[in-house]
Amino acid sequence: MSAMLSPAQHIRATLALGLPIVGSQVAQMMLHVTDTIIMGWYGVSELASVVLGSSFFFVLFVLGAGCAQAVMPIVAQAMGRGDETDVRRATRMGLWLSIAFGIVVYPLFWWSGPILLALGQTPEVAALSGDFLWIAGFGLIPALLVTTLRGYLAALERTQVVLWVTVAAVFVNSGACYALVFGRWGMPELGVEGAALASLLVQIFTFLLLAAYAALLPELRRFHLFQRFWRADWHAMGQVFRLGWPIGLTSLAETGLFQAVALMMGWIGTVELAAHGIAMQITALGFMLHLGLSNATTVRSGRFAGSAEWADLRLGGLVAIAVSAAIGLLQVAIYLIWPEPIIGLFIDRTAPEAAQIMTFGTTLLALAAAFQMVDAAQVMALGLLRGVQDTRVPMWMAALSYWGVGIPVSWWLAFRAGFGGAGLWIGLVVGLTLAASLLMWRFWARVPRGA
Repeated sequence: MSAMLSPAQHIRATLALGLPIVGSQVAQMMLHVTDTIIMGWYGVSELASVVLGSSFFFVLFVLGAGCAQAVMPIVAQAMGRGDETDVRRATRMGLWLSIAFGIVVYPLFWWSGPILLALGQTPEVAALSGDFLWIAGFGLIPALLVTTLRGYLAALERTQVVLWVTVAAVFVNSGACYALVFGRWGMPELGVEGAALASLLVQIFTFLLLAAYAALLPELRRFHLFQRFWRADWHAMGQVFRLGWPIGLTSLAETGLFQAVALMMGWIGTVELAAHGIAMQITALGFMLHLGLSNATTVRSGRFAGSAEWADLRLGGLVAIAVSAAIGLLQVAIYLIWPEPIIGLFIDRTAPEAAQIMTFGTTLLALAAAFQMVDAAQVMALGLLRGVQDTRVPMWMAALSYWGVGIPVSWWLAFRAGFGGAGLWIGLVVGLTLAASLLMWRFWARVPRGA
């Protein structure tokens, strides 16, 4: 067993691994931000429909991504104990499960228009969202395959390639989305369907680049990731599935809180939904910093757990949480000091609804500042717990926090206490605060104190 690392060494190691992951997470989020900006220029109803359609897609994505995300801690622990065979087996079956999930759920995309109409959305927004989703749904499989490969490469500390591939995808998406939405450079004007088609093309582009890197890089060839890919490994598949389905449901519980708020915001009005979508894009972009650090923490805690270096695991976790908290404080200051210039990037200020969107969006960003710290804390706790392959109890904690408390509080404050859209976001604060408290307690109570 190696000597225990100092706090400074933990900071350097966390940032060396985490910053490229943070960069790739921010770049990934910029794909959605770009779509939001372009659709905001195109029209308010189209913006609302893509916001809603993206929310629908994301709900299914996070559920399916559980098994893809399970690959990261399994591979990290396998590397910690020097078992390279398990690296290949787990990753390959993660890819299998991603493909299977995408095939099974595609009918939900095909029937998304009637589903959204039944959930209370206006006929115009539901129809436009359906037009978006029947195309975007084909991108679920490559999106899940990308998530699996990102987890595999991150666990092998190959994060730079993920960053640069994702940055390239942002530029490809920007050009393709603009051209296909507005009909520029000889392309047809496809509106929301153009945004969906651009997203699908970018997902395929990203997967092909990462797969080529994983298969062809000389340092990674020893894992033989795609060799005899068609051969099933039921034991490894079971391991990935058992760890992954609670991750998927945990993410669904949190996403469900946010998407339930989006649906309820749609009941209040189109302008409110558009403002909500813009404010959520802004805060989600900031959240990517903490999600990237959380992924790095999963890898590092998995390595320490695999080699039974528990003191390093605890100190490394504390350092990562402190780094995340410092970033969170900076984000809070930005949301409070410069809300209008940030929101102004997403709208046409000459549009009739622009002033209303700006006013309501500013209120939402002030509330986002309130939950930024607890949102960061809960995702850091989840990253640490996944590194030690503890996913089932956190799943129940998340379900209680988000569905048992957060959603009911949001609904009551908005529609019974009379706070409207602001009440919906206050409910977010309540649910995230409870989740952060429970998950942090779970990690620190569970991890051994041994050296």
